[in-house]
Amino acid sequence: MNAPLTHAAVVRQADLRDTCEVARIEAFVAEYRGVVFQRPLWLHAIERGTGNSAIGLLLERAGIIEGWLPLTEMHSPLFGRALVSSGFGVGGGTLVSRQSDAVTLCRAAEEIAQRRSASTVELRGGSAPSDWHVIEGKHANFAADLAADEEAQLLAIPRKARAEVRKGLQGELDANVGSDAAERAAHYTVFAESVRNLGTPVFPRSLFDAVLDLFDSDAEILTVRHQGTPVASVLSLCHRGTVMPFWGGGTWAARGLRANERMYYELMCHALCKGCTRFDFGRSKTGSGPFAFKKNWGFEPEPLTYFSWTAPGVAARNIDPTDESYSTKIGLWKRLPLPLANRIGPWIARGLG
Repeated sequence: MNAPLTHAAVVRQADLRDTCEVARIEAFVAEYRGVVFQRPLWLHAIERGTGNSAIGLLLERAGIIEGWLPLTEMHSPLFGRALVSSGFGVGGGTLVSRQSDAVTLCRAAEEIAQRRSASTVELRGGSAPSDWHVIEGKHANFAADLAADEEAQLLAIPRKARAEVRKGLQGELDANVGSDAAERAAHYTVFAESVRNLGTPVFPRSLFDAVLDLFDSDAEILTVRHQGTPVASVLSLCHRGTVMPFWGGGTWAARGLRANERMYYELMCHALCKGCTRFDFGRSKTGSGPFAFKKNWGFEPEPLTYFSWTAPGVAARNIDPTDESYSTKIGLWKRLPLPLANRIGPWIARGLG
Protein backbone atom coordinates (compact mmCIF):
# COMPACT_ATOMS: atom_id res chain seq x y z
CA MET A 1 0.00 0.00 0.00
CA ASN A 2 1.08 3.53 -0.61
CA ALA A 3 1.90 5.60 2.48
CA PRO A 4 -0.59 8.38 3.19
CA LEU A 5 0.36 11.69 1.65
CA THR A 6 1.65 14.18 4.21
CA HIS A 7 2.30 17.86 3.77
CA ALA A 8 5.08 19.79 5.43
CA ALA A 9 4.22 22.77 7.58
CA VAL A 10 5.05 26.13 6.04
CA VAL A 11 5.34 29.22 8.23
CA ARG A 12 5.09 32.64 6.67
CA GLN A 13 4.22 36.17 7.59
CA ALA A 14 0.58 36.97 6.86
CA ASP A 15 -0.37 39.77 4.51
CA LEU A 16 -2.67 41.72 6.79
CA ARG A 17 -3.44 44.20 4.01
CA ASP A 18 -5.03 41.45 1.92
CA THR A 19 -8.73 41.33 2.77
CA CYS A 20 -9.07 37.75 1.56
CA GLU A 21 -6.18 36.60 3.72
CA VAL A 22 -7.60 38.44 6.73
CA ALA A 23 -10.98 36.80 6.15
CA ARG A 24 -9.34 33.37 6.12
CA ILE A 25 -7.59 34.09 9.41
CA GLU A 26 -10.76 35.45 11.00
CA ALA A 27 -12.52 32.22 9.99
CA PHE A 28 -9.71 30.15 11.53
CA VAL A 29 -9.91 32.12 14.79
CA ALA A 30 -13.68 31.60 14.89
CA GLU A 31 -13.43 27.88 14.11
CA TYR A 32 -10.89 27.26 16.86
CA ARG A 33 -12.69 29.52 19.32
CA GLY A 34 -9.88 32.00 19.66
CA VAL A 35 -10.10 35.03 21.94
CA VAL A 36 -10.90 38.49 20.65
CA PHE A 37 -7.23 39.50 20.94
CA GLN A 38 -6.29 36.84 18.37
CA ARG A 39 -8.45 38.43 15.70
CA PRO A 40 -6.67 40.32 12.91
CA LEU A 41 -9.22 43.05 13.57
CA TRP A 42 -7.64 43.60 16.99
CA LEU A 43 -4.17 43.88 15.47
CA HIS A 44 -5.45 46.43 12.96
CA ALA A 45 -7.11 48.49 15.69
CA ILE A 46 -3.92 48.55 17.79
CA GLU A 47 -1.84 49.53 14.77
CA ARG A 48 -4.21 52.34 13.84
CA GLY A 49 -4.59 53.58 17.40
CA THR A 50 -0.99 53.44 18.60
CA GLY A 51 1.27 53.22 15.55
CA ASN A 52 2.68 49.84 16.66
CA SER A 53 2.97 47.52 13.67
CA ALA A 54 0.73 44.47 13.28
CA ILE A 55 2.52 41.21 12.45
CA GLY A 56 0.93 37.80 11.99
CA LEU A 57 2.54 34.40 11.52
CA LEU A 58 0.63 31.71 9.65
CA LEU A 59 1.36 28.00 9.69
CA GLU A 60 -0.15 26.21 6.68
CA ARG A 61 -0.21 22.73 5.21
CA ALA A 62 -1.19 22.41 1.58
CA GLY A 63 -2.47 25.98 1.75
CA ILE A 64 -4.76 25.27 4.73
CA ILE A 65 -4.29 27.38 7.85
CA GLU A 66 -3.45 25.18 10.85
CA GLY A 67 -1.73 27.70 13.09
CA TRP A 68 -1.79 31.42 13.79
CA LEU A 69 0.27 33.73 16.00
CA PRO A 70 -0.86 37.37 16.12
CA LEU A 71 1.85 39.82 17.16
CA THR A 72 2.18 43.53 17.80
CA GLU A 73 5.64 45.04 17.43
CA MET A 74 6.01 47.34 20.43
CA HIS A 75 8.65 50.03 20.25
CA SER A 76 9.43 52.51 22.98
CA PRO A 77 12.42 54.73 23.84
CA LEU A 78 11.76 53.85 27.49
CA PHE A 79 10.98 50.13 27.30
CA GLY A 80 12.71 49.00 24.11
CA ARG A 81 11.28 46.69 21.46
CA ALA A 82 9.21 43.57 21.91
CA LEU A 83 6.84 41.34 19.99
CA VAL A 84 3.64 40.94 22.02
CA SER A 85 0.70 38.60 21.49
CA SER A 86 -1.39 40.49 21.64
CA GLY A 87 -0.57 44.13 22.10
CA PHE A 88 -2.79 45.97 24.63
CA GLY A 89 -4.74 42.76 25.21
CA VAL A 90 -4.89 40.34 28.13
CA GLY A 91 -4.99 37.26 25.91
CA GLY A 92 -3.47 36.05 22.68
CA GLY A 93 -0.64 33.67 21.94
CA THR A 94 -0.57 30.70 19.61
CA LEU A 95 -3.75 29.24 18.15
CA VAL A 96 -3.12 25.86 16.54
CA SER A 97 -4.88 22.72 15.38
CA ARG A 98 -2.09 20.52 16.80
CA GLN A 99 0.01 21.48 19.83
CA SER A 100 3.38 20.73 18.24
CA ASP A 101 2.78 23.56 15.77
CA ALA A 102 2.88 26.09 18.61
CA VAL A 103 6.60 25.44 18.99
CA THR A 104 7.16 26.00 15.28
CA LEU A 105 5.36 29.34 15.37
CA CYS A 106 7.26 30.46 18.47
CA ARG A 107 10.62 29.63 16.87
CA ALA A 108 9.60 31.73 13.89
CA ALA A 109 8.70 34.58 16.26
CA GLU A 110 12.17 34.32 17.82
CA GLU A 111 13.75 34.79 14.40
CA ILE A 112 11.60 37.81 13.58
CA ALA A 113 12.38 39.35 16.97
CA GLN A 114 16.11 39.05 16.38
CA ARG A 115 15.84 40.50 12.88
CA ARG A 116 13.91 43.47 14.24
CA SER A 117 16.18 43.99 17.28
CA ALA A 118 13.37 43.16 19.69
CA SER A 119 14.65 41.93 23.05
CA THR A 120 11.54 39.95 24.00
CA VAL A 121 8.61 37.93 22.70
CA GLU A 122 5.63 37.90 25.06
CA LEU A 123 2.67 35.53 24.77
CA ARG A 124 -0.46 36.24 26.80
CA GLY A 125 -1.89 32.78 26.41
CA GLY A 126 -1.62 29.81 24.09
CA SER A 127 1.41 27.58 24.54
CA ALA A 128 5.15 27.93 24.02
CA PRO A 129 8.36 25.87 23.86
CA SER A 130 9.59 24.31 27.10
CA ASP A 131 12.67 26.55 27.17
CA TRP A 132 10.59 29.76 27.31
CA HIS A 133 10.04 31.53 30.61
CA VAL A 134 6.68 30.70 32.22
CA ILE A 135 4.84 33.50 34.02
CA GLU A 136 2.13 32.29 36.36
CA GLY A 137 0.54 33.22 39.64
CA LYS A 138 0.49 36.95 38.84
CA HIS A 139 -2.89 37.35 37.16
CA ALA A 140 -6.28 35.69 37.14
CA ASN A 141 -9.30 36.09 34.91
CA PHE A 142 -12.92 36.24 36.06
CA ALA A 143 -15.82 35.06 33.90
CA ALA A 144 -19.24 33.50 34.43
CA ASP A 145 -22.50 32.83 32.63
CA LEU A 146 -25.17 35.53 32.76
CA ALA A 147 -28.53 34.80 34.39
CA ALA A 148 -31.81 34.47 32.52
CA ASP A 149 -33.03 38.03 33.08
CA GLU A 150 -32.21 41.28 34.89
CA GLU A 151 -33.86 40.37 38.21
CA ALA A 152 -32.19 36.96 38.25
CA GLN A 153 -28.89 38.64 37.46
CA LEU A 154 -29.26 40.96 40.43
CA LEU A 155 -30.09 38.03 42.72
CA ALA A 156 -27.07 36.12 41.38
CA ILE A 157 -24.76 38.76 42.87
CA PRO A 158 -23.74 37.82 46.44
CA ARG A 159 -25.61 39.62 49.21
CA LYS A 160 -23.02 42.22 50.25
CA ALA A 161 -22.17 43.22 46.68
CA ARG A 162 -25.87 43.19 45.77
CA ALA A 163 -26.57 45.68 48.55
CA GLU A 164 -24.01 48.05 47.01
CA VAL A 165 -25.62 47.64 43.59
CA ARG A 166 -29.03 48.49 45.06
CA LYS A 167 -27.59 51.68 46.56
CA GLY A 168 -26.32 52.61 43.12
CA LEU A 169 -29.71 51.89 41.59
CA GLN A 170 -31.44 54.08 44.18
CA GLY A 171 -29.06 57.01 43.77
CA GLU A 172 -29.27 59.99 41.42
CA LEU A 173 -27.42 58.22 38.65
CA ASP A 174 -28.16 57.76 34.97
CA ALA A 175 -26.56 55.18 32.67
CA ASN A 176 -26.19 55.55 28.93
CA VAL A 177 -24.74 53.33 26.21
CA GLY A 178 -23.29 54.74 22.99
CA SER A 179 -20.18 55.45 20.98
CA ASP A 180 -20.76 58.94 19.59
CA ALA A 181 -18.39 61.85 20.16
CA ALA A 182 -19.97 62.86 23.45
CA GLU A 183 -19.76 59.34 24.91
CA ARG A 184 -16.17 58.94 23.73
CA ALA A 185 -15.18 62.21 25.36
CA ALA A 186 -16.93 61.27 28.60
CA HIS A 187 -15.25 57.88 28.70
CA TYR A 188 -11.78 59.28 28.12
CA THR A 189 -12.24 61.96 30.77
CA VAL A 190 -13.22 59.39 33.39
CA PHE A 191 -10.70 56.75 32.33
CA ALA A 192 -7.80 59.21 32.28
CA GLU A 193 -8.56 60.42 35.79
CA SER A 194 -9.00 56.86 37.02
CA VAL A 195 -5.64 55.57 35.79
CA ARG A 196 -3.83 58.72 36.96
CA ASN A 197 -5.19 58.03 40.44
CA LEU A 198 -3.74 54.52 40.17
CA GLY A 199 -0.35 55.86 39.09
CA THR A 200 -0.60 54.62 35.52
CA PRO A 201 -0.09 56.57 32.25
CA VAL A 202 -3.25 56.83 30.16
CA PHE A 203 -3.45 55.26 26.71
CA PRO A 204 -3.85 57.57 23.71
CA ARG A 205 -7.45 58.38 22.93
CA SER A 206 -6.79 57.30 19.35
CA LEU A 207 -6.55 53.71 20.64
CA PHE A 208 -10.11 53.76 21.95
CA ASP A 209 -11.36 55.48 18.81
CA ALA A 210 -9.74 52.83 16.60
CA VAL A 211 -11.30 49.96 18.56
CA LEU A 212 -14.73 51.59 18.49
CA ASP A 213 -14.50 52.39 14.78
CA LEU A 214 -13.28 48.97 13.64
CA PHE A 215 -15.34 46.78 15.96
CA ASP A 216 -18.52 48.75 15.28
CA SER A 217 -21.42 47.28 17.30
CA ASP A 218 -19.07 44.81 19.03
CA ALA A 219 -17.51 47.68 20.99
CA GLU A 220 -19.55 50.11 23.09
CA ILE A 221 -19.20 52.63 25.90
CA LEU A 222 -21.42 52.62 28.97
CA THR A 223 -21.20 55.75 31.12
CA VAL A 224 -22.80 56.50 34.47
CA ARG A 225 -23.49 60.17 35.20
CA HIS A 226 -24.36 61.97 38.42
CA GLN A 227 -26.38 65.11 37.80
CA GLY A 228 -25.03 65.17 34.24
CA THR A 229 -21.37 64.67 35.19
CA PRO A 230 -19.65 61.42 34.09
CA VAL A 231 -18.39 59.56 37.14
CA ALA A 232 -17.85 55.99 35.84
CA SER A 233 -17.37 54.69 32.33
CA VAL A 234 -16.29 51.50 30.57
CA LEU A 235 -15.49 50.50 27.00
CA SER A 236 -16.60 46.90 26.45
CA LEU A 237 -15.99 44.30 23.76
CA CYS A 238 -18.41 41.63 22.60
CA HIS A 239 -17.02 38.35 21.27
CA ARG A 240 -18.77 35.02 20.73
CA GLY A 241 -21.68 35.90 22.98
CA THR A 242 -19.47 37.20 25.76
CA VAL A 243 -19.32 40.82 26.89
CA MET A 244 -16.01 42.02 28.32
CA PRO A 245 -15.71 45.32 30.21
CA PHE A 246 -12.17 46.14 29.15
CA TRP A 247 -11.16 49.77 29.64
CA GLY A 248 -13.10 51.22 32.54
CA GLY A 249 -12.79 53.30 35.65
CA GLY A 250 -14.36 55.84 37.93
CA THR A 251 -13.61 59.22 39.45
CA TRP A 252 -13.07 59.74 43.18
CA ALA A 253 -16.78 60.52 43.48
CA ALA A 254 -17.77 57.16 41.98
CA ARG A 255 -17.01 55.18 45.13
CA GLY A 256 -19.37 57.08 47.41
CA LEU A 257 -22.07 57.09 44.75
CA ARG A 258 -21.68 53.34 44.08
CA ALA A 259 -21.34 54.33 40.44
CA ASN A 260 -18.96 51.46 39.58
CA GLU A 261 -21.41 48.92 41.00
CA ARG A 262 -24.23 50.53 39.04
CA MET A 263 -22.09 50.53 35.89
CA TYR A 264 -21.26 46.83 35.93
CA TYR A 265 -24.80 45.77 36.74
CA GLU A 266 -26.15 48.00 33.94
CA LEU A 267 -23.62 46.41 31.59
CA MET A 268 -24.83 42.94 32.54
CA CYS A 269 -28.40 43.97 31.82
CA HIS A 270 -27.41 45.55 28.51
CA ALA A 271 -25.52 42.38 27.56
CA LEU A 272 -28.64 40.31 28.22
CA CYS A 273 -30.63 42.61 25.93
CA LYS A 274 -28.03 42.08 23.21
CA GLY A 275 -28.36 38.32 23.53
CA CYS A 276 -25.05 37.72 25.29
CA THR A 277 -24.85 34.70 27.57
CA ARG A 278 -21.55 35.26 29.38
CA PHE A 279 -19.83 38.08 31.28
CA ASP A 280 -16.03 38.26 31.26
CA PHE A 281 -15.01 40.55 34.11
CA GLY A 282 -11.45 40.51 32.80
CA ARG A 283 -7.99 40.16 34.27
CA SER A 284 -6.78 41.38 37.66
CA LYS A 285 -3.50 41.12 39.52
CA THR A 286 -3.60 38.40 42.17
CA GLY A 287 -4.28 39.88 45.58
CA SER A 288 -5.19 43.34 44.26
CA GLY A 289 -8.24 45.44 45.05
CA PRO A 290 -9.92 44.66 41.70
CA PHE A 291 -9.21 40.95 42.32
CA ALA A 292 -11.14 41.12 45.62
CA PHE A 293 -13.89 43.25 44.05
CA LYS A 294 -14.60 40.64 41.38
CA LYS A 295 -14.56 37.78 43.89
CA ASN A 296 -17.08 39.69 45.98
CA TRP A 297 -19.36 39.68 42.93
CA GLY A 298 -19.30 35.89 42.94
CA PHE A 299 -16.76 35.38 40.17
CA GLU A 300 -14.12 32.68 40.64
CA PRO A 301 -10.52 33.46 39.66
CA GLU A 302 -9.04 31.46 36.81
CA PRO A 303 -5.20 31.63 36.95
CA LEU A 304 -3.56 32.88 33.77
CA THR A 305 -0.31 31.55 32.34
CA TYR A 306 1.85 33.72 30.11
CA PHE A 307 5.16 33.02 28.39
CA SER A 308 8.17 35.05 27.33
CA TRP A 309 11.41 34.61 25.41
CA THR A 310 14.41 36.90 25.65
CA ALA A 311 17.15 37.23 23.05
CA PRO A 312 20.54 35.84 24.17
CA GLY A 313 22.69 38.37 26.01
CA VAL A 314 19.88 40.93 26.24
CA ALA A 315 17.86 41.96 29.28
CA ALA A 316 14.14 41.32 29.03
CA ARG A 317 11.94 44.38 29.07
CA ASN A 318 10.18 44.99 32.36
CA ILE A 319 6.76 46.66 32.29
CA ASP A 320 5.34 44.97 35.39
CA PRO A 321 3.90 47.77 37.57
CA THR A 322 4.09 45.50 40.63
CA ASP A 323 7.86 45.38 40.35
CA GLU A 324 9.51 47.15 43.27
CA SER A 325 11.52 49.36 40.91
CA TYR A 326 8.33 51.10 39.80
CA SER A 327 6.88 51.91 43.23
CA THR A 328 8.45 55.37 43.47
CA LYS A 329 7.46 56.28 39.91
CA ILE A 330 3.87 55.19 40.54
CA GLY A 331 3.71 57.31 43.67
CA LEU A 332 4.97 60.35 41.79
CA TRP A 333 2.55 59.80 38.91
CA LYS A 334 -0.42 59.76 41.28
CA ARG A 335 0.48 63.30 42.32
CA LEU A 336 0.80 64.73 38.81
CA PRO A 337 -1.74 67.38 37.81
CA LEU A 338 -4.29 65.67 35.58
CA PRO A 339 -3.69 67.91 32.51
CA LEU A 340 0.04 67.12 32.65
CA ALA A 341 -0.55 63.39 33.14
CA ASN A 342 -2.95 63.39 30.17
CA ARG A 343 -0.42 65.16 28.01
CA ILE A 344 2.62 62.95 28.57
CA GLY A 345 0.84 59.72 29.51
CA PRO A 346 -0.11 58.61 25.97
CA TRP A 347 3.49 59.02 24.78
CA ILE A 348 4.61 56.57 27.48
CA ALA A 349 1.63 54.21 27.38
CA ARG A 350 1.67 53.56 23.63
CA GLY A 351 4.99 51.76 24.16
CA LEU A 352 3.78 49.51 26.97
CA GLY A 353 1.38 47.24 25.10
